[in-house]
Amino acid sequence: MNPDLANPEALTELDTRLWNGRLGTQDYDAAGEKYQAAILEQYKLCVEMADRISARRSLTNTFFLTANAALLTAAGAVSGTILQDMPTWGLVVAGLVAVGQCGAWFLLITSYRQLNRAKYKVIGALERRLPARLYDAEWGELGDGKTIRQYVSLTLIELWIPALFMVFYVAAGAAALQLA
Repeated sequence: MNPDLANPEALTELDTRLWNGRLGTQDYDAAGEKYQAAILEQYKLCVEMADRISARRSLTNTFFLTANAALLTAAGAVSGTILQDMPTWGLVVAGLVAVGQCGAWFLLITSYRQLNRAKYKVIGALERRLPARLYDAEWGELGDGKTIRQYVSLTLIELWIPALFMVFYVAAGAAALQLA
């Protein structure tokens, strides 16, 4: 059994989910080198998966930002004649679609945040089995994200963008309905 798992009182819920209590260093070799190599490989894989999630998150933000910029550009280009002739229900539907896609964007950012949070908890647990705890040390230098002076959360910034677009669409929709 893994010596780190021998003390059940010291285990967190994440430890019990993460570590296979049936395997330990003795199952690999006497010095535990293969066991440590296996942990390092799993750590590398987990870090790579976290990076991929961040890349997907960035692509998602680029997609929605581009879609909103295109929507605003199109609305600006046709605002003079077409919007005046559009029935009220058409304006309402267009506004609801715009606000709805901003809501979806907001929820996707939140989901990516939750995924990354879980990944970094697992990375932290893996680091407890490695010589250096890089992510833990970096997070500590940033005050564990507790103060905005030490660390401004990227998610906080990301969430403001769809929220601002939503406010703009609602205000523009209200103004268009007043003119209709």
